[in-house]
Formats: sequence, structure tokens, C-alpha cells
Amino acid sequence: MDNTIPRSRGWLIPSLGLTQIVAWGSMFYAYGVLMQPMQDELGLSKPAIVGAYSVALLISGLLSTAAGSIIDRIGGRLLMGSGALLAAVMLACLSRVHNATELYLVWAGIGVAMSATLYQPAFAVITQVHGSNYRRAITHLTLFGGFASTVFWPLTQTLLQHVGWREVWLIYAAANLLICLPIHASLPKGRGPAHGTPPARTETRSRNLTAVMREPVFYLVTAAVTLNALVFAAMSLHMIPVLQAHGISAANAAWVGALIGPMQVLGRVVQATVGKRASTRQVGMAAISLLPLSLLLLFASEQWLPVYVVFAALYGIGNGVMTIVRGALPAELYGRAAYGAISGAMATPVQIAVAAGPFVASLLYSAGNGYPGTLLALTGISAAGAILFGYVIRHLRQQSMLLSNEGTST
Repeated sequence: MDNTIPRSRGWLIPSLGLTQIVAWGSMFYAYGVLMQPMQDELGLSKPAIVGAYSVALLISGLLSTAAGSIIDRIGGRLLMGSGALLAAVMLACLSRVHNATELYLVWAGIGVAMSATLYQPAFAVITQVHGSNYRRAITHLTLFGGFASTVFWPLTQTLLQHVGWREVWLIYAAANLLICLPIHASLPKGRGPAHGTPPARTETRSRNLTAVMREPVFYLVTAAVTLNALVFAAMSLHMIPVLQAHGISAANAAWVGALIGPMQVLGRVVQATVGKRASTRQVGMAAISLLPLSLLLLFASEQWLPVYVVFAALYGIGNGVMTIVRGALPAELYGRAAYGAISGAMATPVQIAVAAGPFVASLLYSAGNGYPGTLLALTGISAAGAILFGYVIRHLRQQSMLLSNEGTST
């Protein structure tokens, strides 16, 4: 198996990594800082201001399959280049919104840009280029993306202190135009066979989207990773209140939450070193199990602060590695010929879950009489996802053994 990277493509991971930092930072993380001043000036309610952001995530998820199919056919240059240009235009428009209608229209456009520029299309591009070495390439790319919040949360806060929120959006529009667009416009032209694998052999091992979507296993594994993503998304917005509801002070809750970002990067580093010899399925089983285990730790006494540090480590590592698993699993299960479409189809419900997660947690909060009931329900949902993933892994292992036995008998 050829694990070398073509010298002419050595620039791809760091360059795409830079665009991921800018794209995630400007379209995903910056809004968390700018949301409150925008709400105050526009005179909107909290649900209205958050809802616009959820619309973008929903649209991004619904377009994932189409974006992946385009990359399968013609490569990523046109799609990701157009996405970067659209992001620049939409962020510039966001600096000029004055009411809810304009806000929602602009965020809908940003959702389209997200579908063409964030991890999913980038994974499809590097899977084409890096061939059998795709998982290592995906891991390295996510190491860059993991720093988006680390860079853009403090950067956005600093910019906001010196200029208004409208000017911040203009600066981020310029960043997408001047940094992301030139890099995306330089991506390999056309699809071509994945490096390191002859075209004929790639096609015989791969299946197209229509064939894959006839298999129950596809829906089971997609459901497992969707449940996992739903809980992560719910906790991302509600984590600090959940910690405080269990008796943790606001300062300590913020400190525990701040550990999660570095732990995500640590998880990806561990996967790239210790876990590189394991299959994506094995890594995924370990990572998806960390979420319910971490949530169980939140039922500890508020006096056991070290337990909450362990929670942050397990939670962050699991989330960091699951990003890689969701990117690499479609190629491991179904081959690389139709990777873009298949990974996009798997990503669609995941993105919908990410958009719905905070709202689902709010419903659980009302139905469960507070955050303790919410946490218990989220723990159960995440455990169900882990159990379902384990069932799929066992089924695939048994299926592989049966095929091996049939081959031996013939």
C-alpha cells in the first residue's frame, strides 16, 4: 500500500487547513461573540437571533449530499472556490442587516457557503488526492481546524472592542475573499483517480450512493453518529448551565469548558499516533463510547472538581476523534469512488442534529424539570448511539467472516 504523498500536493493539507480555520472561525464561531451586540442593536429576541444561525446549519446539512456529488464528478476547485466567494459576499451582507428578514436571508446564504467550504467538501477533496492515505490526511486537516475556536473567539472579542460588529463581519468577509478563495481556486482541477490506487481497482471495491442506500447498515451507522452529534451539539450550548446546575461555580464551569478545545486537538494527535494502526471502526467505537462515560461523571459531587477535569478530557477527546471518524468511515466502508456523495448523505442528518441539538436540550429541560433530567436524557441518547454503533461493528465483522469462509470453501 502506497502511503506517500505526491510532492506536488504537499501544500494541500496546510493550505486547506488555513482555509478551515478561517471558514469555521468566521462562519461558525464568531457568531457566538457577536450575537449579543447584534441582538441588542437589531432589537431581536434570543430565539430569533439563534434561529437564524440554526437555519444556516440546517441548509448546510441538506446540501451535503449534492456538494459531495459535485466533488465526485468534477473535483473541488469550482465548488469550494464558489463557496469561498459566496461566504465573502454573505458576510459582507451580514454587516448590513437591519431586521430579522434580512438576517435570516443572509444566514441562509451562509448555510450554502458552509456546505461548500467546511470539513465535508474538504474531506472529499483530500480523499481523492491522498488515496489510501486518506485517514491520515483527514486527521492532519482536523488538527488545523481544531484551532479555529482558539483563534477566532479571542480575535473576534478583540476586534469587537476596537470596532463595531458590522466592521468585524466586513473584516471576515475580506479574509474569506483574500485567503480562502485563492487557495480553493488552486485546488486540483477535475476528479481523476485517487493517488496510489489504479482506477479499475478503486471502482471494483467501491459502491455508488444508490447501492449504499439500499443497505440497512448505512442507516444504522448514520443513526449512531447522528445521535452522538445531537448530544454534542446540545451540550455545546448548555454545558456551562449544566455544570452550574450541579453546583459548580461560574468561574470553575468556564475553566472546565475551556479545557475541551485543547482536549479535542489532543484526541486527534492521539489518533494520528497511537491509533493509526487501528481501523476507523475500532477508533470510532472507542470515541463514541467516551461521550456517555463523560456525561456520567457530571453526576458526581460538586466538591470533586478533578472528576470534572476528567469529564472535559473524555468529552473533548471523544468529540475531536469523532470528527475524523465521520470523515474516514464512509471511505473505509464503501470505498472512495463515490466518497463525496456517500459522506454527504451521512452528514445530512448529522448536520440537522447539530442544528437541532440546542433546541432539543431546551425541550428536555422543560420536560425533565431542569438540567439534571436533561443530562440524564442526553446520557441515555448518547449511550444508545454507542450501543447502535457497536451493533453495526459486530454485524460488519460477522459479515466479513462469512464472506471469508465462503471464499475459503470455494
